[in-house]
Amino acid sequence: MATNLASWRSRLPAPLSLALLGLLTLLYGPLLWHWVDGWLNKSISIQHEYFSHGLLGIPFAAYLAWSQRQTWQDSPDRAHPAGWGLLAIAAVLYTSGLTDWMNISLPLLLAGLCLTLKGWAGLKQMAFPLALVVLATPSQLPYLIEPYVLPLQHFIATVAGFLLIQGGIDVTVDQIYLRVNDQMVEVAPHCAGLKMLFTSLYVALMLTQWTGLWRSRLRTGLLFLSTVVMSIVANILRNTMLSYFHGTGNEAGFHWLHESWGGDVYSALTLLALVGIVQLLQRYVPARLSLQVDDTSMV
Repeated sequence: MATNLASWRSRLPAPLSLALLGLLTLLYGPLLWHWVDGWLNKSISIQHEYFSHGLLGIPFAAYLAWSQRQTWQDSPDRAHPAGWGLLAIAAVLYTSGLTDWMNISLPLLLAGLCLTLKGWAGLKQMAFPLALVVLATPSQLPYLIEPYVLPLQHFIATVAGFLLIQGGIDVTVDQIYLRVNDQMVEVAPHCAGLKMLFTSLYVALMLTQWTGLWRSRLRTGLLFLSTVVMSIVANILRNTMLSYFHGTGNEAGFHWLHESWGGDVYSALTLLALVGIVQLLQRYVPARLSLQVDDTSMV
């Protein structure tokens, strides 16, 4: 009985850990709520909306960090000077009052705490949860990438136009624009699937950890390659349907798939397909390629 009680107490977070959790909740609770509310109600800026995969990734990162709490407590306390530097930078960014800087201060603060409390070993232990937080932190990165997405926009418009022509629809493609029955449709950067590509790659990253697929470079590489291809194909089909709805005057169908819950269902089905891809890779793709050498002696 005493042994079980001691074991149970050893699993409890240390007072310092509880104090840090409370401080983080006090400082960043309102900011995280702003993210969640903006992602769910689409009231956040369009660039920050690209990071709505944080609705899945941030809770998963918290779960991974919590599941490693015993290993964290057992590791020796070893502060690294770089941790204090990151904490100082995070404090400056947080107090700046600028939204993007406050956002970036969160992963910097978490990394600084890992280095300050446990050194490089602690940072390495929490590397994957931290990566999930970093990739879910809203920033202006999509705005910087959008100018380079023009070839993808043109490709999607061309293929969507080709598919509509096969269906007997009057379509004219001009760069990133489709004229369907004299109705103009633009394949904008946001509509080019950039957000869905971000989300799909993020979920694929989560699945590599959840399923243990990361242990195989071959399977991991094929998963990310398949994710990119699937995301592009899914977005071509979506833009084809949107162009058809708009060109044929079906504004209800256009609104349903573009801004209403139809788009959410379409995205969810696309992400669900990633689970099927992972299962196929685990079943039919070896963990690594091996060369079989025929050692039959030559006569």
